[in-house]
Amino acid sequence: MKKVVRLITLISLILFLAACSSNSKSEEAKMSSDSSAGLDSGQVGIVEKSQNFLDNNTKQEEAAPTELEVPNQMVIYQADLQLRVKRFEKTLQKLEEQIVKYGGYISESNVSKDGIEQVSGRITVRIPQKNFQAFMHDAEGQAAEVLQRNITGTDVTEEYVDLDSRLKSKRVVEERLTSFMQSALKTEDLLKISADLAAVQEEIERIQGRMKYLENQTSLSTIHISLFENKVIVPNLEDKDFNTWDKTKKQFMNSINMLLAAISGLVVFLVGNLPILVILALAAVFIYLFIKKVLKRNGNQ
Repeated sequence: MKKVVRLITLISLILFLAACSSNSKSEEAKMSSDSSAGLDSGQVGIVEKSQNFLDNNTKQEEAAPTELEVPNQMVIYQADLQLRVKRFEKTLQKLEEQIVKYGGYISESNVSKDGIEQVSGRITVRIPQKNFQAFMHDAEGQAAEVLQRNITGTDVTEEYVDLDSRLKSKRVVEERLTSFMQSALKTEDLLKISADLAAVQEEIERIQGRMKYLENQTSLSTIHISLFENKVIVPNLEDKDFNTWDKTKKQFMNSINMLLAAISGLVVFLVGNLPILVILALAAVFIYLFIKKVLKRNGNQ
């Protein structure tokens, strides 16, 4: 009886172990198939994930403003000065010295002359914003008269903050697309992500360029200065105007030359017209004698 019980127990144990082994194999096969299917779907969905991330990031950039540290007030200052000066060259030299003193530079310079009575010029100066008012005061002090003074200021703080926010957002997109590119295995996925990454990097460069331009314009103020000088021309009396002896000799020689020229002309006239003059003289003598004879005859009567 004990042998029968032992035999039944042994058979039951064998059947139990066989069932457990079969279930384990089926579960392993199922897990393997699920894992391979998950990998395939993951590779196929990389581009979709990157595209969805771009779309979601764009929506967040438009809808949810990012909290940023607002920089100091950024203002672009520009000024236009028209000055009447006494001495153009001297004033221009002093202005150049002031420009160097305040750490600026001349970006453009033009000088023109209207005959000899008017000299004018125009220079464009870039001066650090902190020295803007001081330079304006010194420049006006060099003028005999301030003809015109215009100052404009453009606040670009809001634009700069917006650009900074967009730049940070684009940086996040760039990093995420880079990670997607490293995970992609298919050629078409790599090409698609690479095109999106290039577009984002181009936008980053455009934003950085605009920010650098605003930084340059706000750090250096632009001043246009026009200078005018009117000269009073006084005729100069030269030494030759007071050289009386030379002028007397010249006048005497001119008189002699005129006299000699008149005598020469008379001689040429008489000699050249001698035949005609002889005929006219004979005609005049004949007429004179005829008239004298007629008058004598009338007197006798």
